[in-house]
Amino acid sequence: MTQARFVDSGKASDTLRVILMADGPGIAELHGDEFQRIAIHVGRPVRLNCQHGTKRHSGVAIHGDIDLIPSATTARWEMKETDTALIVKIHQRLLGEAAEQCEMQRGGEIRSQFRLRDPQLEHMAWALLAEVQRGYPRGPLYMECMGLAMAVRLLKSHSAGAERPVLHQGMPQHRLRQVQSYIEENLHTNLSLREIAEAAGISASHLKVTFRQATGMPVHQYLIHRRVERASLLLRQGQLPISQVALEVGFAHQSHLAMHMKRLMGVLPNDLYRGA
Repeated sequence: MTQARFVDSGKASDTLRVILMADGPGIAELHGDEFQRIAIHVGRPVRLNCQHGTKRHSGVAIHGDIDLIPSATTARWEMKETDTALIVKIHQRLLGEAAEQCEMQRGGEIRSQFRLRDPQLEHMAWALLAEVQRGYPRGPLYMECMGLAMAVRLLKSHSAGAERPVLHQGMPQHRLRQVQSYIEENLHTNLSLREIAEAAGISASHLKVTFRQATGMPVHQYLIHRRVERASLLLRQGQLPISQVALEVGFAHQSHLAMHMKRLMGVLPNDLYRGA
């Protein structure tokens, strides 16, 4: 199996580590240790067979799907094609500090989960990755605070005693995943609302209303966000020139990518590009 690490914080902190990596095709195995792992699938949809301890799951992982692997838990992934993941490792000591600061019971064990959706965790993970890639301009305190915030989020939302999240109204979860998967697989094309609706087996008007209820943004805005996010991933990998990255994610030209990236992320493609 091939493996590539595009960004790795290494030993910058003994309680927190951030890695952007690609595995596969093949089998990836992880031995349990003292770190809680947050594995966020990024990039194109990939069919995976997963195992955390004795728990198993098979299906298609799409961008933003999160696996939570508790410390001391072995994990295994079987992939038919390359899977790219953003991984955050949080030491048990940091979880203990978070529990003390929030006056929470330390017994709240983090639950093993597959294909979880948590935009807050995802946003913090990308912020950590950007900090690592830029050489820690905000200093060690920023990393410590972000790691602590992620630990608090895990304990309050994904521990054994956490409250169940309130489900979004609108589009059923399985239909939403169908729409999101189709968008992910066709980012490079000139997608239309009607085409996406037909792929999901619903009317364009129904898609327009229910997608916004489920995600908080219109379909066209979601599409632009995903194109920019996919472009940022490709730029960090540094395997394609910026002009080609723009075409790969569905922008007509490089300046179009630059305009939307500056508006949504506050950076330009050159700020993220790792190529020679």
